[in-house]
Amino acid sequence: MRGVSILGSTGSIGVSTLDVLGRHPDRYRVVALSANRDVQGILAQCREFRPQLAAMADPGSARALEQALRVEGIQTEVMAGVAGLEAVATHPDASELMAAIVGAAGVLPTLAAVRLGRRILLANKEALVVSGALFMAAARASGAEILPIDSEHNAVFQCLPADFGQGLGHVGVERILLTASGGPFLGRTLDQLKHVTPEQACAHPNWDMGRKISVDSATMMNKGLEVIEARWLFDAQPKQIQVVVHPQSVIHSMVQYVDGSVLAQLGNPDMRTPIAHALAWPDRHDSGVASLDLFEIARLDFEAPDMQRFPCLRLAFEAIAAGGTAPAVLNAANEVAVACFLEGGLSFTGIADVVERTLGEYPHGDAEDLEQLLAADARARTLAEQQTLSLVL
Repeated sequence: MRGVSILGSTGSIGVSTLDVLGRHPDRYRVVALSANRDVQGILAQCREFRPQLAAMADPGSARALEQALRVEGIQTEVMAGVAGLEAVATHPDASELMAAIVGAAGVLPTLAAVRLGRRILLANKEALVVSGALFMAAARASGAEILPIDSEHNAVFQCLPADFGQGLGHVGVERILLTASGGPFLGRTLDQLKHVTPEQACAHPNWDMGRKISVDSATMMNKGLEVIEARWLFDAQPKQIQVVVHPQSVIHSMVQYVDGSVLAQLGNPDMRTPIAHALAWPDRHDSGVASLDLFEIARLDFEAPDMQRFPCLRLAFEAIAAGGTAPAVLNAANEVAVACFLEGGLSFTGIADVVERTLGEYPHGDAEDLEQLLAADARARTLAEQQTLSLVL
């Protein structure tokens, strides 16, 4: 029995992870769970899985959860805030951690687990966007295994040879091809994009995701963050990473080799596939996902991304080229801008404007330690909030 902790258990990735774990009760034991404010969601999970620990980022929600658990006679310990998240991530009975908190809030607890040498199932892309070099250095020092959960990075991982850590050039890899669905607005003009509503942006044609990630997919910032993530996961240079728009979301990503071969990983668009792959790795087991029917799919389309209509992707490539604190600034500004858009205070195209202006104002520097990166994150949020005020609807 392997103990598993989940940061962000009530989100889409957390729910899918519990679905997979529940299919294999002889192999896995849920040790600890965390959520932000969803008391009823995590309460239902505690009823089913009886974890030793549950943490809520919001202290008031933690008190409500503790009271509800006691009423039902469930002995799960409850903690709150940053200390609670770190306790979930580093629980002594968990050999692996599903890091599924969305945003920069997941960086510190995930890093704490990395430093203990745990197996990390990494769905929180911001951990690498904000602190990529430091994160991977900590993993090397502790011997932590980093297994990617994003469908694209998991696909690349499956298409690479086991010894890719020696260097992509050493194993004959020419480049990584990250596929992108293009989101719900692939065919929209710039003028049409100006009038997009939050409800439209959250209606992804292929994937069932949270609102923030859905908006990132619609702006293609999600793909930009994945480019930065791929740079650190696979020790790839930006020129070795290409984005390919593939609307069907059947090919999750590809690896091109110097001999002309291109290896691809295909499957139905369901996050339980990469979750089950990472949980079982290097073995495989049932995920609950239906087999892919190629005759039903019938066709696969590809096109180059339009950087003019989707400038967030361009900004991500510029941030990774600048290095240092630039990716952390990019991520922080985007989180602020997306939140403002979802609240109805910023236009859809204003998201990229806020990010670009914030990147232009922030004096990028080296990122020598985590404190510098967190300071850059905080300062970038202040700058981005100022920019949203100048662009309010």
